[in-house]
Amino acid sequence: MRTGGGSHFRAGSNTKTYVATVILQLVAEGRIGLGDSVDKWLPGLVQGNGNDGKKITVRHLLQHTSGLYNYTEDLPFGTEADFQAHRFDHHTPAELVGMALKHRPSFEPGETKPDGDPKWEYCNTGYVLLGMIIKRVTGHEWDREVMRRIVRPLGLTHTGFAPGYDVPRPHAQGYQQFTVGGPFVDATRMDYSWASSAGTLTTTAADHNRFFKALIGGRLLRPAQLAEMQRTVPTDMDGYFTGARYGLGLIWLPLPCSKAGYWGHGGDTPGFMTREGVTPDTRRSVAISVPSQLAGDPGLPLDLAARTAVRNVLCGR
Repeated sequence: MRTGGGSHFRAGSNTKTYVATVILQLVAEGRIGLGDSVDKWLPGLVQGNGNDGKKITVRHLLQHTSGLYNYTEDLPFGTEADFQAHRFDHHTPAELVGMALKHRPSFEPGETKPDGDPKWEYCNTGYVLLGMIIKRVTGHEWDREVMRRIVRPLGLTHTGFAPGYDVPRPHAQGYQQFTVGGPFVDATRMDYSWASSAGTLTTTAADHNRFFKALIGGRLLRPAQLAEMQRTVPTDMDGYFTGARYGLGLIWLPLPCSKAGYWGHGGDTPGFMTREGVTPDTRRSVAISVPSQLAGDPGLPLDLAARTAVRNVLCGR
């Protein structure tokens, strides 16, 4: 279904780029440091089973180098039966963090590999913690700060954060396939409190495009903080994001037509896939939403098709 630039969709983990931007604005204001420990802001929260908030820094959370377990691995959405039984369950941020803390960390915060690069593992838990830290630092919920600092100043009138059941209208229906070759299930309505500050963004292609152009163009962060955001480490996302490097809430990907590559993030939730990109000079940008998710490895071609479309636009093809 072709929906156009004015149709709303759930943009999933692109939420992380907004959250990271607010954190870096707070850094510029001298209110928080990238080297601050989680325990400084959320004392006693991250502990047990080898997890230690005294060792994990804000930078570790932003860059997925904390080693914390990714709580979304434990959400009961793997089968259609589980999804239907739990799609309207409500979760608090503390509950989501608690899911992660039942597990031992994958590695020590900031631990390096034999080649000297940091170990890296995508972790939604880190961004739930960042949302909680924003509240502790500012006294306001994280989404209120995002709206005040980013959404309203940029005039993103169709962008918001919807932890409830509904996507703003107009919107496409989002369909999820749970078994390879199986039926598609309308996954549009569900309680999105499970995604918290890691993935509740709703937006349109036009707004999403405007946000990334403003960010990379230097309208939201001071030069020092934008440079920090763009300091990347290698990732372990080959297959889905071959050649990707992760900054602070921002992904760099290679382009076949330019060594400069492009910036974006991407987001996946039940029924919705989002891919976007902007060149470093901001002359070319694009945002694509696909209102469906395929099951298993056959879902990879859909992702590849979306990112091929992004690359084609950015290369002027």
